[in-house]
Amino acid sequence: MEDERIETAQQFFSWFAQVQAQMDQDEGAKYRQMRDYLSGFQEQCDAILNDVNSALQHLESLQKQYLFVSTKTGTLHEACEQLLKEQSELVDLAENIQQKLSYFNELENINTKLNSPTLSVNSEGFIPMLAKLDDSIAYISSHPNFKDYPVYLIKFKQCLSKAMHLIKTYTVNTLQNLTSQLMKRDPSAVPNSDNAFTLFYVKFRAAAPKVRTLIEQVEQRSEKMPEYQQVLNEIHQCYLDQRELLLGPSIASTVTELTSQNNRDHCALVRSGCAFMVHVCQDEHQLYNEFFTKPTPKLDELLEKLCLSLYDVLRPMIIHVIHLETLSELCGILKNEMLEDHVQNNAEQLGAFAAGVKQMLEDVQERLVYRTHIYIQTDITGYKPAPGDLAYPDKLEMMEQIAQSLKEEQKKLPSEASFSDVRLEDPESCNLVKSGSAESLNPRHQTTISPADLHGMWYPTVRRTLVCLSKLYRCIDRAVFQGLSQEALSACIHSLLGAADSISKNKTQVDGQLFLIKHLLILREQIAPFHTDFTIKEISLDLKKTRDAAFKILNPKAVSRFFRLNSNNALIQFLLEVAALKTMATQGGPKYSLSQQPWAQPAKINDLVSSTYKTIKTKLPSTLRSMSLYLSNKDTELILFKPVRNNIQQMFQKLHALLKEEFSNEDIQIIACPSMEQVNLLLSMSK
Repeated sequence: MEDERIETAQQFFSWFAQVQAQMDQDEGAKYRQMRDYLSGFQEQCDAILNDVNSALQHLESLQKQYLFVSTKTGTLHEACEQLLKEQSELVDLAENIQQKLSYFNELENINTKLNSPTLSVNSEGFIPMLAKLDDSIAYISSHPNFKDYPVYLIKFKQCLSKAMHLIKTYTVNTLQNLTSQLMKRDPSAVPNSDNAFTLFYVKFRAAAPKVRTLIEQVEQRSEKMPEYQQVLNEIHQCYLDQRELLLGPSIASTVTELTSQNNRDHCALVRSGCAFMVHVCQDEHQLYNEFFTKPTPKLDELLEKLCLSLYDVLRPMIIHVIHLETLSELCGILKNEMLEDHVQNNAEQLGAFAAGVKQMLEDVQERLVYRTHIYIQTDITGYKPAPGDLAYPDKLEMMEQIAQSLKEEQKKLPSEASFSDVRLEDPESCNLVKSGSAESLNPRHQTTISPADLHGMWYPTVRRTLVCLSKLYRCIDRAVFQGLSQEALSACIHSLLGAADSISKNKTQVDGQLFLIKHLLILREQIAPFHTDFTIKEISLDLKKTRDAAFKILNPKAVSRFFRLNSNNALIQFLLEVAALKTMATQGGPKYSLSQQPWAQPAKINDLVSSTYKTIKTKLPSTLRSMSLYLSNKDTELILFKPVRNNIQQMFQKLHALLKEEFSNEDIQIIACPSMEQVNLLLSMSK
């Protein structure tokens, strides 16, 4: 077209139309191409859609087929599971029936074994058979709703009775054969009791393993079934009967032998007899444990019966003992050695022995209390003092001379022990107590004690009372001891008062009173160890008489008797008469002038004062000497002399006041009453 020449308008328009058509065609070519491309995809998608629809149709068909098959399979599974469940239930039911029938089926097997002539309780199958029998009885007993329950229960009980009879027969025969062999070998058990006892225990211990297994089986089942408990009780009784048959004669012969060996020594007899029974009780408990594992009260009953044989022998001897020392020692043996040492350390095995010892101890204590009452009446209340017992102050002066000579020897031999260092040991309280000193008034330590304070120099009733109390203190109950101590101290003080009166008549009243003071102080000091275990109410031991006697001695009215100023106590009488005149004047009586009274002249008062001062000066050294001789303790002497010194000082003070009030200075010079400094200087000799 390019080669053609455009010459005409038609050609131009034709060419223009062609060019325009060509331009339109070129411009729509890419769109047509895209359309054709998309049309191809559309065709492919339509093909795929057709394939998918076809696949969905096939899947829907398969799903319907699957649901049909699944439903059929589930139904089949459910049917199988139901069948399996029914099968399991039937199997369980069969096993349950078989298990229940097994208890009933055991009856025939057990009967066969029990009726077998070759059955032995020691065979290996006996204890398992016994266990099956127990299980069967327990099962049937717990299901009373079963058919034929009573019949089978009775049959099983019969089998159990047979088994128990076999066990009982075997055990009883074993024990009886042992006893029979021992009795044949040594029927009297007298020739050698030690060997006999050894043989009794050795034989039984050797036979224990033969029956222990069976007895242990019975003990384990005894709490579950009464039949086992009954058989166990019968075995216990048989065992204890055989032991009693063996031990009874041997113990009796041994006790008789001990009695003959210690016929005169009651303490040795009680100690050896109790020691023997302790060994018997311990050996019996040990032997019992070889056979049995559970305790029985019947064993203690047997041992109490055996201990009673010792008690029956000892009691007649105890109730005829008259010596307090023996009874006190018996109490110590029974209470300390047996009950506190042996029984407390082995209470389980020695329970029966403890009962017998307590009964024996009560008898000894009762006898001790009775003999103490008699001792107090005869040896304390009824004591008749010998002349030497009342030889005061002679015996004290003699002992002082001996002490002085020993003191001189001690200076020459300082390494040797001095006689004045001797101490009294309290055998019961185990305390060293200084004898006769008034140390309780002042607890300062003293290195030496006068020989006059030794317990051998005490008045016999004091020594007997303290020895008696020391023996009672550890032996009897506190309440009983309190009553006896009151009685003994009362009797002792009564005897001291009598002895003091006798000494006052034979010597001087000062000697009698100092004798009483000395021994009351000894009593107070020596009973102090008995207070340690008492309550506050009981500490005093009701020593009212001792206190009253001491207070009576220390009372100013009584003390004045020690130091009379003259034969008529003239100075005190003078002061009393002056006091009477003053009383009359104050009550409206006639006025008086003391210097005008004939008995109150200065010369006469001078005589009274001089006589009094001379009497004090003369008698004071001898009185202090007597106090030192009797009391041998400076502190005690000062304490007792203090009220005397105070009374004398107060009397002279009153006299000075009276003279100053009633007399002139010239009369006072005539009277020449000693000044208070002179009186105090005179009385200071006691310090």
